[in-house]
Amino acid sequence: MWLLWHFPLPPAAVRDHEAPGNDMTKGLVLGIYSKEKEDDVPQFTSAGENLDKLIAGKLRETLNISGPPLKAGKTRTFYGLHQDFPSVVLVGLGKKVARIDEQENWQEGKENIRAAVAAGCRQIQDPELSSVEVDPCRDAQAAEEGAVLGLYEYDDLKQKKKMAMSVKLYGTGNQEAWQKGVLFASRQNLAAPMQTNHPLFVGKGITFDSGGISIKASANMDLMRADMGGATTICSAIVSAAKLNLPINIIGLAPLCENMPSGKANKLGDVGRARNGKTIQVDNTDAEGRLILADALCYVHTFNLKVILNATTLTGVIDVALGSGSTGVFTNSSWLWNKLLQASIETGDRVWRMPLFKHYTRQVVGCQLADVNNIGKYRSAGACTSVAFLKEFVTHPKWAHLGIAVVMTNKNKVPYLWKGMTGRPTRTLIEFLLRFSQDNA
Repeated sequence: MWLLWHFPLPPAAVRDHEAPGNDMTKGLVLGIYSKEKEDDVPQFTSAGENLDKLIAGKLRETLNISGPPLKAGKTRTFYGLHQDFPSVVLVGLGKKVARIDEQENWQEGKENIRAAVAAGCRQIQDPELSSVEVDPCRDAQAAEEGAVLGLYEYDDLKQKKKMAMSVKLYGTGNQEAWQKGVLFASRQNLAAPMQTNHPLFVGKGITFDSGGISIKASANMDLMRADMGGATTICSAIVSAAKLNLPINIIGLAPLCENMPSGKANKLGDVGRARNGKTIQVDNTDAEGRLILADALCYVHTFNLKVILNATTLTGVIDVALGSGSTGVFTNSSWLWNKLLQASIETGDRVWRMPLFKHYTRQVVGCQLADVNNIGKYRSAGACTSVAFLKEFVTHPKWAHLGIAVVMTNKNKVPYLWKGMTGRPTRTLIEFLLRFSQDNA
C-alpha cells in the first residue's frame, strides 16, 4: 500500500492552547537563573521580577528561606502567593548567557528552557488545575515547546486519563514565537503515536514488524508498532509546513505494509526486482524496510526535486553507535548535512553524520543470485551497510537518510519527554523546511 501526499500547502488546523478564564484553576511556571558568581543573588526572569513586585517581594522572600539555589531543570512549588494562581512553580534555567555548545551541538539556553518548563508544567499538573500560564523565559518558542511536549502523554487507549491542561503565555512575550512553539511541539506529538521545486520526504511505514520468517524475539516486539515512525514524522512535518504557510511545494511518500510470517511471506533466497531494474536477493526477511524504500526512492526521481530526505526506523543497530542522543544522518551532500545540523542545533533534537563510504557498498553488491543483497556480507557496520543498500537506488546529488530507530522511544533520557514513543525528529524537520523556504524565497 502506498500513500502519496503532494501539498500546495494551504493552512492546516492546529489545536488551541489558550487557557479558559477561570482564575482559580490556573497554575504559573516562572524561571530563575543560576548564580554567575558565588556571592551573586539568583536572578528571576523579567516575568518573575514583575510578579515579585506585584506581591511586594513575597516570591523572593519565600525563595530565600526555602532551601539551596535551584539547579538547572529543578523545580520548587509555592502556594498562596497570588490570588489568581493557587500554585506557582519556580524552575531552574541554568546560566543566563545562552550559547551554542559546540560539543553538544545544541543551543544550551534553549534546551535548558525546554527541560525546565516541562518539569514545571508536570509539577503543576493536577485534577484541580485545568490550565497553566508559562513564563516565556526570553525564548517563547522554546518555553512553549517544553510545556506542550512535557505535558503530552499518549493515553487514548486508557480508561483513566490525565487531566488535559491548556497552556497560555504569561505576561508579555513574542506571540509569534509562542505560536511557532505550539506548532512544532504539537506536530511532534502528532507523530509520536503513530515554491519552487519539491523538497521530497520519504517515510518508512511498516505498520508492524514481526521480522517475517526471520522472526524477532518476543521481548520488546510490541515496540515494532512504531516501525512506521518515519511515515508519521514526515506527515507531521508536512502538515506543519502547511500551517506555517511556507512558500514551497512538498511531496511526501510513505510505502506502507506490515511484515508478518505467512504462507505467502518472503523466503530466504528469494529474488525480487526493483523499479529501476536492479535485482535484490533477500537473505533476511527482517531487513524488509529497505526493500519497500528501494521502490519509493526509485519513484521519487520522476519528480523535479531540489532535495530528498528519507526518515526511517531502518535498523536498530544504530543504537549501538549513538544511543538516543541523536538521529544518525547519512548523506551524499555536505550542503544538506549543514542545513540539517543547523536546524537540529536550533531545536535541540540533534543529528550526527555517519559514513557513506564505498567500503560499505562493496558489502551489499555482487551477491550470488542478484545485483544487491538486502544485508551486508558481515555482521559489523549494519547501519552503514543498510544505507549503502539504499544508495543503490538514488542518483540525486542532494539526498539524506535519517536513521530514527535510535530516537523513536524515550526512557527518561530526554527530560521534557514522557516515556514511550517520541515523534523525534519532527521539530528538526520542520525547522529544516522553514530554513529551506527562506533560502528559496
